Amino acid sequence: MAVTPDNLLPVGQINGVFGVQGWVKIYSDTEPRENIFSYSPWWIEHKGEWREVKVEGFKGQNGGKALVAKLDLIGDRDIAREFMGCPIAIDRAALEQDENEFYWIDLIGCQVINLEGENLGEVVNLVETGAHDVLRVKGATDELIPFVWEEFIIDIDIANKQIKVDWQAEESE
Repeated sequence: MAVTPDNLLPVGQINGVFGVQGWVKIYSDTEPRENIFSYSPWWIEHKGEWREVKVEGFKGQNGGKALVAKLDLIGDRDIAREFMGCPIAIDRAALEQDENEFYWIDLIGCQVINLEGENLGEVVNLVETGAHDVLRVKGATDELIPFVWEEFIIDIDIANKQIKVDWQAEESE
């Protein structure tokens, strides 16, 4: 039995079955979507347990809009159904990452402090928009802070789970 890495990074999810030979549809959080196939091995959480998985084959469907993969654990359509909705992760240690780099998931749970030292709350998710990404912060009020370096985002300290921003909290009514 494989030992689960301590530092898994979510990269997608199994979101359907494809064909009768155990291929599965893949939702990818990577950009571009096909990059999910450049990571190996995958870790899939199935019935509360993380399992190491090898990708035996993959391809794009519908002109590249959909991704499908053949995984070594899945031999037929019935088994594939059992894996629907299972998250896909990779071992973060397998990635080359500079000291000052981070992933969006690293920001979830960070405390957001403005220049006046006021704690605005905790990052609960990020929203992608056409212009820029936005931090959704839950505190005394809900804040949507544009992720724009040096204008609104001043500093990110992943080790201490803290983000410094140039932002004033909305007045609660």
